[in-house]
Amino acid sequence: MPGLLFSPVCLTVIWFLSWSLCPTCAQIWTDEVSGVHYGRLESNVTLACGKSQIRLPVVWHLNHSPMLPWHQVTSDGRLVLLHANHSAQGIYSCYDNSGVLLHSMKLRLGHPPGLLSISCQVPNHTHVRCSWVESVKTFLPAKYNASLRNGQEWSPCIVDVTQKHCDVDHPAFWQPIHTLRITETNALGSTTTIARFKLHDLLKPDPPESVLVKKIEGYPKKLLVSWKFPSSWPLHDAFPLVFQIRYRPKDSMYWSEIYSLESSVVILDALAGHLHQVQVRARDEVDTESQWSEWTPLLLCRPWEDYTTPEPNEELDIYLPFTPTNNSKPEASTPKSHDPKHGDEGNLGLVILLVLFSVVILTTIFSLIFVVWMRQRRRDHATKQELTSMVKMKSMPI
Repeated sequence: MPGLLFSPVCLTVIWFLSWSLCPTCAQIWTDEVSGVHYGRLESNVTLACGKSQIRLPVVWHLNHSPMLPWHQVTSDGRLVLLHANHSAQGIYSCYDNSGVLLHSMKLRLGHPPGLLSISCQVPNHTHVRCSWVESVKTFLPAKYNASLRNGQEWSPCIVDVTQKHCDVDHPAFWQPIHTLRITETNALGSTTTIARFKLHDLLKPDPPESVLVKKIEGYPKKLLVSWKFPSSWPLHDAFPLVFQIRYRPKDSMYWSEIYSLESSVVILDALAGHLHQVQVRARDEVDTESQWSEWTPLLLCRPWEDYTTPEPNEELDIYLPFTPTNNSKPEASTPKSHDPKHGDEGNLGLVILLVLFSVVILTTIFSLIFVVWMRQRRRDHATKQELTSMVKMKSMPI
């Protein structure tokens, strides 16, 4: 019995019965979607039930459901979607009154292209890369055609659709003005954007690579900075670069700068004992209208320092306080220094201070004595004058 079910005769009968009972289902599988129809968002979109002019009443479904967005159906069976938005997208199918599928299509909604915002980068004299950003979000797949005009000739700009940029190799750098033309095309239309620029003004090297900052042994105020040319700048000899190096102590607000044509430089005035920040950037040496590259990331380095090891006794005197133990006896005095020269200098200074102090004290005492003596003398003189006056008055006749 199981083998009888899978016999050719039985399978033919089953297929005939299913086709006769559901002709519409067979039509859907064989002609699910006949094409894609594109419409503009927020506008009225008209869908026709096939290419032939059908005058019979039809029924429309969206994604096999009779629920449709805001719409109208014309007398000839056309479906008009009013102010269609994103929710109106999907697969539309039209049927006759008996349920037979007449036509189906996929609806996609979007906008025609708008003008593009174009920017170009020139990392060296042999390559130009231009990228763009859409001013209008179209929601539709697009194609791009780009070309660069060198004088009177147009050179193709190789397009990368996914990254939305195009590349030109070996442009005519000597031309004063270059023109880029990009055309964007989708199912609803096309728009061409034209941009004009000077390659000399846009020339901007990539930052230097492999930057290293090292201290120089024996020199507490020097740092060695080295780097490599950008890998995107292949013609070193034909188009030399000038490099700018800036550096500063980590907590400082002010930068010091050095310019060099070589790929290394020695900083001569680093601040001894301090951590320094260092950066490098590059520019075309000949083309003064070109731009500086971006700065390299910050690098930190400290100049060389002379780490001296103190003698054991000095280290004990300076860093370790004396702590008596049970077995140790307190000393009457502890010498401050083991250097007799420094001890003599300290004693001499103390003597000088004592002499100066004595001179000040003696001067003050003598000054006080002098003042007291002067006051006493004035008093004696006044007393003598008074006595003389009294004697004269007594000797006068009455």
